[in-house]
Amino acid sequence: MKRTHLPLNGLRVLDAAARHLSFTRAADELAVTPAAVGQQIRALEDLLGVVLFRRTPKGLELTPETEAGLSALRAGFLEFEEAVRAMQAGQSSSSLTIAAPRDLTAKWLQPRLAGYAASQPDLKFALVAADETLDFTEANLDLALRLAEGPGENEGIKLGEASFVTIEAAGGGPDHRIEWPGCPKGDAPATIRVADAGLAIEAAANGFGHACVPFLLAQADIAAGRVRQVGDPAPSPLAYWLIAPLPQWRQKKVKALVEALTG
Repeated sequence: MKRTHLPLNGLRVLDAAARHLSFTRAADELAVTPAAVGQQIRALEDLLGVVLFRRTPKGLELTPETEAGLSALRAGFLEFEEAVRAMQAGQSSSSLTIAAPRDLTAKWLQPRLAGYAASQPDLKFALVAADETLDFTEANLDLALRLAEGPGENEGIKLGEASFVTIEAAGGGPDHRIEWPGCPKGDAPATIRVADAGLAIEAAANGFGHACVPFLLAQADIAAGRVRQVGDPAPSPLAYWLIAPLPQWRQKKVKALVEALTG
């Protein structure tokens, strides 16, 4: 019989009924009715073409056909249980692999991870750079952070408000624009082009001009006085999102980290 055709539910009922030699006690274990147990056994007998139990004045008895397969059946269920434990152990492992843009890792993620790691001394982190072709399975990722309009096909939660802010050096700077890939367009000439929004913040702090960057990324530098905000934040369709496919999102260790990062 092909693996895809194995009557697993019927075999589970058979195992319980064979252990108890009682449809009633098997039904109690499986949280079904005795009639449902009887139906499963009859369906299994029809499929296999054998009689599995005999009724006697003393109760149920196993047939030789059932006794012939029972040891292998129970060994198989023990292997299933071991497989489930092994898969669950991956959810409770003490490591988390997180993908994020380099500037977000430096400006926002690492400071928060440091605080979380202090409360979880056995937890280990692997931080990798996010790219456009984010493949959770291939990269063995647990969680990712990215600047986007939403979580896409993944589960996700937005980090803060979707807004950009214009910043310049704490003491002011020239009316020049600092440009980075993905930045909003402006009227002032670009005096310097950098690789990401994090480097744009550093360029602004060093007096190259003003940069329009995600508020979440600049928030700590504004609070520390390294740069100053020019005007009010501007709404944006882009925001930073914590994302993961549903299986990863359901993991206890991922849920705990998401709560810590967004709490």
